[in-house]
Amino acid sequence: MASEPVNVSEFEALAKKALPKMYFDFYAGGAEDEYTLKDNEEAYQRITIRPRVLVDVSRIDTSTSILGYPISSPIMVAPSALHQLANPEGELATARASAASNTIMILSFSSSYNVEEVAASCDAVRFFQLYVYRGRHIAANLVERAERSGYKAIVLTVDCPRLGRREADIRNRMIVPKLKNVEGFVSNDVDAGGGSNLEAYANSTFDPTLSWKDVAWLKSITSLPILLKGILTHEDALKAVEVGAAGVIVSNHGARQLDYSPATITVVEEVVRAVKGKIPVIVDGGVRRGTDVFKALALGAQAVLVSINLPGF
Repeated sequence: MASEPVNVSEFEALAKKALPKMYFDFYAGGAEDEYTLKDNEEAYQRITIRPRVLVDVSRIDTSTSILGYPISSPIMVAPSALHQLANPEGELATARASAASNTIMILSFSSSYNVEEVAASCDAVRFFQLYVYRGRHIAANLVERAERSGYKAIVLTVDCPRLGRREADIRNRMIVPKLKNVEGFVSNDVDAGGGSNLEAYANSTFDPTLSWKDVAWLKSITSLPILLKGILTHEDALKAVEVGAAGVIVSNHGARQLDYSPATITVVEEVVRAVKGKIPVIVDGGVRRGTDVFKALALGAQAVLVSINLPGF
């Protein structure tokens, strides 16, 4: 590339050149045919904007707030795994960049640095993403550590009873590094049977029994607000309000779980109408330009999430 990159797609092209194939495919890939991965972006492109003219735009204020915490714009940092595969400073650098941008970072459960290290890296508002393993004591430990370290909310991922079939990871025989947040609790030394070590590890640890009743359990062990990440339907949005979620994130897991699930922007209105303003609605997946952020807001979302290292885990 002859000049400096000027948009997200050009940064992605540079990343493809710079990273080992296994790591780039892990960051950028989706499940199975990757239909939803493509549609997450293309669905935004199918939405057009009807501009109004002769409006005074000399003063523009993009600031907003989420759960009462002010941010400079309705763009937050999504939870995505293993930033150190792309940069030695990993999530420490991401946390500092998020703080400098005055926005909220959601730290991934599967981060290269643990909750305490990221919390100590800079002073900022951040949330913590939670997966629930078969051993519930692991989730309880992480929630307690996040709360003690000053995280302001828990983001419970609800669309991952087992890992989606990510064929690029299978072909590359993706090996998951040690996850610092769960050191001393579980080992990632699992038999992948010649396929993805990541998939084998996840499917041996994720709790497939996780259900709506467990939101009450999670609320019983923390005073932090709980957002549910992975909501795609009117029905589940209603349930989220019913169980006392503090917010919902419209997400198909970066198209890495169930292929042929809907592009997230196509269901934002459905979810917004279901919650009726009772809780904030945030959306991730496919956001590549400022016009995409505008479209999400116009359809009723309070903010979008973007991944620093592409779709994320």
